[in-house]
Amino acid sequence: MTALVDRDEPIAVVRLKRSERMNALSNPLMAELVGVLEALDSDDAIRAIVVAGDERAFAAGSDIEELRAAKPLDLYFGARLERWEQIWKIRKPIVVAVSGYCLGGGWELAMTCDLVVASETAQLGQPEVNLGLIPGAGGTQRLPRAIGKAKAMDVILSGRFLDVHEAERAGLVARVVPKKAWLEEAKRAARQIAEKGPVAVKLAKEAVNRAFDTTLEVGLDLERKAFNVALSTQDAHEGLSAFLEKRKPEFKGR
Repeated sequence: MTALVDRDEPIAVVRLKRSERMNALSNPLMAELVGVLEALDSDDAIRAIVVAGDERAFAAGSDIEELRAAKPLDLYFGARLERWEQIWKIRKPIVVAVSGYCLGGGWELAMTCDLVVASETAQLGQPEVNLGLIPGAGGTQRLPRAIGKAKAMDVILSGRFLDVHEAERAGLVARVVPKKAWLEEAKRAARQIAEKGPVAVKLAKEAVNRAFDTTLEVGLDLERKAFNVALSTQDAHEGLSAFLEKRKPEFKGR
């Protein structure tokens, strides 16, 4: 097993377990990770997910030995890179917990998720040019959308790493915490999300993600429709009633 699940309902923590390879994203690991996340996405008892590596690395990139042995047609027609997109389609919120290196395919994996909590030791980057390659799992598309063309060009073309504070200033990291707190703070963020109305959280995630791949007009239309759907739910009635009655709401995901 290279993607281990620790359930602590209403959250689940998925740990990447290839420590001997700094959690390099091999085909088996990615396939297993997708399967685990899709199963959790369908599990009503889980409302938010944390994906984490270990203290030394979240994921130091793709598996170099696999890439060197791969044939171009196998890469083009195979499902390898599609796995990042499968993770992008997970509807439940995913918090990424980063300590140490988060590079190449590892950073592309983090960008397919929803927010990053990072240790002060974290280093992020797309260093594929150092190997004569370019990012291939969304880096050339998601990174410019996140931080703008100039900064993305700097990172991708130079192959340099960003320390966690520069990454936070650029908007790539949501929370920076001391070295010992990286995983616990990610769990705390996930629990904060899991306390909210599950339907509203899914709708909000969808609406925010659409902001990056559509026009403002279309995005606003989606937001209005999602708001109306949220307002029609039992959770919304419970949330509004709880506010007026000065009590904590009990959301059911309906």
